[in-house]
Amino acid sequence: MPLPAQGTQVPLNGWVKIAADNSVTIMMCKAEMGQGIHTGLAMLLAEELDADWSQVRVEDSPIDKIYNSVQAIIDDLPFRPDDDSTVKRTTVWMTRKLVREAGTMMTGGSSSINDLWTPMREAGASARAMLISAAAAQWKVPAGECRAEGGQVLHPSGHKASFGELSSMAAQQALPRKVALKDPADFKLIGKPLRRIEAASKINGTARFGIDVLPDGLLYASVEMCPTLGGSVAKFDATAAGKMPGFIKAFAVAPYSGGTGGVAVIADNPFRATNAVAAIDVSWHDGPAAKLSNADVDRRLAQALDDSDGHAYYHLGDVDAALSRAARTVSAEYRAPYLAHGAVEPLNCTVQVADGAATVWVSTQMPGLARHHVAKVLDLDVDKVDVQTLLIGGAFGRRLELDFIAQAAAIAREGGGRPVQTLWSRAQDFTHDFYRPACLSRLKAGFDNDGKLVAWQATSASQAIVPEALARYYGAPRLPIDKTTCEGAFDQPYEWPAARVAHKIVELPVPVGFWRSVGHSHQAFFTEGFTDELAVATGKDPIAFRAALLEQHPRHLAVLKRVAALSDWERPLTRAADGAPRARGVALHEAFGSVVAQVAEVSVGPGKKIRVHRVVCVIDCGMPVNPNLIRQQMESAVVFGLSTALQDEITLVNGQVQQKNFTDFPVVRIDDCPVIDTDIMPSQMHPQGVGEAGVPPVAPAVANAVYKLTGQRLRSLPLKLA
Repeated sequence: MPLPAQGTQVPLNGWVKIAADNSVTIMMCKAEMGQGIHTGLAMLLAEELDADWSQVRVEDSPIDKIYNSVQAIIDDLPFRPDDDSTVKRTTVWMTRKLVREAGTMMTGGSSSINDLWTPMREAGASARAMLISAAAAQWKVPAGECRAEGGQVLHPSGHKASFGELSSMAAQQALPRKVALKDPADFKLIGKPLRRIEAASKINGTARFGIDVLPDGLLYASVEMCPTLGGSVAKFDATAAGKMPGFIKAFAVAPYSGGTGGVAVIADNPFRATNAVAAIDVSWHDGPAAKLSNADVDRRLAQALDDSDGHAYYHLGDVDAALSRAARTVSAEYRAPYLAHGAVEPLNCTVQVADGAATVWVSTQMPGLARHHVAKVLDLDVDKVDVQTLLIGGAFGRRLELDFIAQAAAIAREGGGRPVQTLWSRAQDFTHDFYRPACLSRLKAGFDNDGKLVAWQATSASQAIVPEALARYYGAPRLPIDKTTCEGAFDQPYEWPAARVAHKIVELPVPVGFWRSVGHSHQAFFTEGFTDELAVATGKDPIAFRAALLEQHPRHLAVLKRVAALSDWERPLTRAADGAPRARGVALHEAFGSVVAQVAEVSVGPGKKIRVHRVVCVIDCGMPVNPNLIRQQMESAVVFGLSTALQDEITLVNGQVQQKNFTDFPVVRIDDCPVIDTDIMPSQMHPQGVGEAGVPPVAPAVANAVYKLTGQRLRSLPLKLA
């Protein structure tokens, strides 16, 4: 579809518009949720365009298949990173072709830079070529004699013109069939620590998040959903609510897109809506989760591993034979709990239904699917639904879901043509999330008489996110396997002589969804914790033990050696300020194409409180597009990872989540935040994922330090000393 243009803006392709004032507007098909992706992506196009960075602006793209996400789908294929087989290459090629045409716009999987590294650079180079062609035609000189620099086209004769002056004529030029991209040695923007393009708006208050939408005639809605996950309304009495100031309407809302049913109140302001919905007397149909508690979940996961060997995602050699012949074996069982997303901006969505059409203002990672779900709820053609995407105040995967959007559309249908903003309370968000699955893993390793590792076996059990998500998104039948259940376990670089890594999917009536770093978030804790146990069992230094298993993986080995050097691994630690002894723990993990190693310095304070003083983090993410963004993401990942490693879990009692706010699910506060030192490895490799790659090593690095300090091997999250 043609790009929308305002004033003197002229689209040169589907990714960039240039106006007469020389401003360059770059289209963004990825959601900005604090990760800085609008800045990173703009740098790619502006680099090849040779734009003046001070003139660069960004704008959310329309919904169109040219913006479909590809890399996130490729990354979900069940192959190891070092698999170079014909089967993998063929599958990846076919998937790319299919998703380009039949996929959807999506932000997730730390895939944005990786996904658009080539398309956005090609778009910039293409626009540059058109501007140069326009200038050459105007000056009657060969295009090869012209060059672009800093928002201008220049010729050795002294001719020069700004992009803005050339834009209209450039739009008449033929789109180049093929463009040459810059050599990295010629980059002027890529690799530089540029400031975030949206930072000023967040400082001066002009940034618009979903909750900031204020269309004329706005009404507000508040919801109270069944306390039991997946439940619905049996009956309700809104008599008391109807007598309250500002009350307009109350009605039941069905479960949408995998969510839970409830009651809603529309009122003239959000506070009156919240007070009124709390006054409604409701009887509930509790649904299938009504008798489920944490102990039941633990029992079901353990039973699954007792009854099945699971689906093997990686199998090398004869593991059973190697273990049977081993002179010594080591076994362990690791656990991780359900986790909520805890996004800072409460869930909200504003919808206006009028004149046979709908306008949706929402902070979402899935604008295309949001449009389809709203159209379905309202029985409209898809092209009658306009989705306006706003900045996201934190997501971590929660805004990949469509339940709150579909629900808001159903509520707005009752608004009499006026826009209605549905706003969830913090308690509703925590108790009706799509949670990171609880997981149980059993690991076993064997050694020969010389203490050499001969076998590795890991089998885990949990719910599967992808089959449930595809059912919610598309109504698709459930897949029998899901790579995300086992990622972080089967796809690591360690050179095990014989190995079997498997997972068993368990069906439970708890909604699960994509959570920052997904399966890596807990499988890294299992894998790196057990690897540390094996180093201890053989009396070897944890870094030396890992290095011996990485001889054919120089990239990973370089990251490991770098973190050892920067953390002074071999130098004894001094005591903490209060005199408590300190110890170091290490973890290495590959996720989303990046390799991250972390060393945590830990002590134990009063009340057996685990205190983390410093985290040294080294990342190889391929070519670093913007070091500032990478460091910010690593710091964010450490804080996020520590919060869940030390404090957070979701507990169920009779199908009801007990945590209702950050007091029950706390974030690491500034007085507990460690010093975080980040080092970025130089690389010419294609850029890889950053936003999620820093989370997985945090918990195992801390747990491994705690063991060295106390002799207690903590195998369950959150980490708690006995």
